[in-house]
Amino acid sequence: MNPPWVTYFARLVLDAQKEADAQINYMLQKTKFFDRYQTNLSERQRRVIQRMLEAGPEGFTDGMNARKYSALTKVSKATATRNLQALAQIGAFIPCGGGRSVRYELNL
Repeated sequence: MNPPWVTYFARLVLDAQKEADAQINYMLQKTKFFDRYQTNLSERQRRVIQRMLEAGPEGFTDGMNARKYSALTKVSKATATRNLQALAQIGAFIPCGGGRSVRYELNL
């Protein structure tokens, strides 16, 4: 039987390895995402996606919607809606919900 401190530190090391693995996988997903969509993104869309990715593996709270997009980019809600729909059309975003409450998640 191991002393309690050995079990504690072994668990700590294992948790750190799992977290490192999750961070590496997330970085690889981000790189693949930009490799796949980079040529199709405007500077405004790229800036919004970067902001969403800053949230980390947990994701951007409640996804992206036209109101948030408009606030981040200083464009009208109509332009924000068109930009979000364009991102969904190329496969960069996944729409969730519908109508006025539609929100978008990154397709990592």
